[in-house]
Formats: sequence, structure tokens, C-alpha cells
Amino acid sequence: MTTVEAYAVCAGIAQREAKNFYYSFRVLPEPKRNAMCAVYAFMRRADDISDEETMPVVERRVVMTEWLGAWREARRSGVSDDPVFVALNDTQKKFAIPDALLEDLVRGTTMDLEESQADVVLVTDIVADKTQTLQVYEDFEGLYRYCYLVASVVGLVCIRIFGYSDPRAEVLAEKTGVAFQLTNILRDVSEDAERGRIYLPMEDLTAGRVEVGQLLQVVRREAETKVVRSLLAQEAARALVYYAAAEELLPLIDRDSRAALWVLVTIYRGLLERIMAKNYDVFSERVSVPTSRKLLILAQGMGMAVRNRMVS
Repeated sequence: MTTVEAYAVCAGIAQREAKNFYYSFRVLPEPKRNAMCAVYAFMRRADDISDEETMPVVERRVVMTEWLGAWREARRSGVSDDPVFVALNDTQKKFAIPDALLEDLVRGTTMDLEESQADVVLVTDIVADKTQTLQVYEDFEGLYRYCYLVASVVGLVCIRIFGYSDPRAEVLAEKTGVAFQLTNILRDVSEDAERGRIYLPMEDLTAGRVEVGQLLQVVRREAETKVVRSLLAQEAARALVYYAAAEELLPLIDRDSRAALWVLVTIYRGLLERIMAKNYDVFSERVSVPTSRKLLILAQGMGMAVRNRMVS
């Protein structure tokens, strides 16, 4: 398989699955766009294994270990028949992406498969004689470490593709990733709770006088959103603070990549703003940025990309 063919497979995966991310890929120069698609395809596969709920957790751990071993062997030998590994290997060479960052990325996706985690407490909920055990982060410090592995690491990989010279970009990319993940957490409160995961820190629930059981009642539509509104507003305010890092990051990356970052940040921050505008009702339906709005942002991003390339 040629690298051109491998990148084409990754582009197909990104176009089909990436949603918000793919809009930002579209405004990158082709080599960088291909690289982002390769990274996304790798990340998507790790996520898919971790989230495959038709498969027992123990079996998912085995599949993940085998898949990770195959990637490591592909890195060692430089040979693979997996198009994602072929494209990613080429991307790592071109953009000096260290294996350690990708190992961290996979470690983030597998955290929910671990039998026990530091900074996580187990809470039992009983409804209609059915018992559910939920994982809840103890405090924001622990949640931040989770956000770093599942989102900030992605940002650190992305800026290596985007290009930068100022080391401040790394800290700012880390914080921007946290902003994105906090936005995801707010959007997915119901979905995560149904999977036995609560990413709102226990210390915040306690401070807001919200019991886990009360949150689950809202998730099940047995109580009104106002019960947890202040709690969600606190998390949104925290996310907005981290979004400020994105504004500082933008001028630090290479000019031909700034439009891509702008598109991604604008879509994600727009998602947070829509959650806030709905008064934090993320329970009655999944909140999203309309496709028409994303296409408008993409068009603006393409205009920005053209102008930046003319200046370059």
C-alpha cells in the first residue's frame, strides 16, 4: 500500500466521523490536512475500541493491547498493511511527532477501561431494583489530568502539524484542549451518566449541594434541569477561562494553519455558547452547532486561509 492510498483511507474516516474536527482540516494545506486525517483516524480507532459496549470490558482491554502492540511493531519495523499505521508513520516522520504523545493519547482513551483509577470514586445508584455503579472524579485536579490525556495531548500533536516556534504554544495548546473537553463533558452529561461515568467533579457537586442521585434524576428526566443548573454553569465558566488560551495560541502557530485552529475554536466555543443559551438543558436533546452555522464558519475560515497564504 502506498502512502497516498493510506492517506486516502484516513481522509475517508475523517470525513465520515470527525464532525467538528473535519471542518478545520478543510482549510489546511494538503500535506497538513493529510497529517491531521492520519492522526484523527488513529485516535478514532482507539476510541472505537474503548467505547465498543457490545464487547465486555475485559475483551476490550485485550483488543486494545493487541492493536497497540501492532502499532508499536509498525513503528519499529516501518512495515504494516494497516493504512492508518502507514499514514501515521509518514506523518510522524514529516512533523516530528514523538511516539510518547501518541502513547499518552491511547492511555487517555483506555482510562475508562481500567478497573480502578486514581482520583476516581465509585458511587452506587439503585433504581427499580437495578444497581448501577458510577465512576466520579474526586476533584478538578484529577479531571484535569483526564482532560490532558484525552484532549490536550491531541492539541500538542496538532500544533506540531500546524507548526510553531514559540514554546509558549505548548502550554496554550494544553489549556485549549482542556476547554474543548470541558465543553464535551457538558454536552454529554446524560450520555456519560448512562455509561456509568460522571465527569463533573465530586467536590463541585458537594459544593453545589447536588447529590449524584439528584443528577441522575435529571438525566432520567425525573427532575427539572434547574436542580443542576448552577453546577453546569460553574463548569461552563471554567471552560471559558481556558478558551482564552486559544486566543493567545492563534498568532503563535504558522500562518498557513491559523485558519484551521480558528475554525475549530469557533465551532467548539459556539457549542459551549449554545449550551449556555439553552440554560444548560443538555438533557432533553443533544446540543450541537447546526451544519449551516458550521458551513458559514468554514467559509470564513477558507477566506482567512487564502488571505494568510497571500501574505505569506
